[in-house]
Amino acid sequence: MSSVPKISQRYVVGWLLLMPAAVLLAMFTHYPAVATLAESFFSSGSAIRPSEFVGLDNYRLMLDDEVFWKVLRNNAWFAVGTIPVSIGLAILMAVWVNSRMPLQGFVRMCYFTPTVLPMIAVANIWLFFYTPEIGLIDQISGALGFGSHNWLGDPDTVLGCIIVLAIWKEAGFFMIFYLAALQAMSPELEEAAQLEGASRWYFFRRVTFPLLMPTTLFVLINAVINSFKLVDQLFILTKGGPDNASSLLLYYIYEVAFSFLDQSYASTLTVVLLAILAVIAICQFVFLDKRIHYQ
Repeated sequence: MSSVPKISQRYVVGWLLLMPAAVLLAMFTHYPAVATLAESFFSSGSAIRPSEFVGLDNYRLMLDDEVFWKVLRNNAWFAVGTIPVSIGLAILMAVWVNSRMPLQGFVRMCYFTPTVLPMIAVANIWLFFYTPEIGLIDQISGALGFGSHNWLGDPDTVLGCIIVLAIWKEAGFFMIFYLAALQAMSPELEEAAQLEGASRWYFFRRVTFPLLMPTTLFVLINAVINSFKLVDQLFILTKGGPDNASSLLLYYIYEVAFSFLDQSYASTLTVVLLAILAVIAICQFVFLDKRIHYQ
């Protein structure tokens, strides 16, 4: 009988320890999500005209919004262009810096440096690269006999320029996770493969890469989230132009909410963004979990 109060006291202490984190999570994650969902069913109010319940009108407006579909296509191409390349480069860099090489620490620092730079600083660095005539890219192309090009002002090249910037920024960040996973692997696996005469490529394909799948799942989820939350670089480089050719979904939400002051429609777009991320995350767990091999 005396053990019952001790068990209940342990539960009370446990909940008290969890309470600060639970309160912060509810205040800054769960409540904003629920409030955003609720606001998407109302019109945008003002001091003169209060908001009214409009049901699904905001979602119907979204389906007829050509800009929404354009930025959604841009975001899809941006994700396709950044996610596989940044993950592939991260694996290559991690394998390279994990091997014995001169100046190993310096090379790791060089790869990781873009990750710790502020977003605004990164955007200004690449703005210098892309500036017509005086930018580094045009100076090099001019020295090789090619003409100048407005990389950020051309709808055909602006999204590709943003993709290159994002890959440069994220590959080093993902490399850290793969490097940690490689260092956690037992060296006996490679020694056994060498005794069996397996090549380095065969060992990587049949042993290393399957054991990296848990890390790949984690990195893939972060890469997908990052591909849908780009705002800072667009604000500095293009502001979504020209003609929304570089605008992405979160930046469009920012414009609708703070430039057009349409909070209800911005809430509707936010709900759609959260739904897209949720569906992608669920699909990743369902389909990739079967391919994950734990050491």
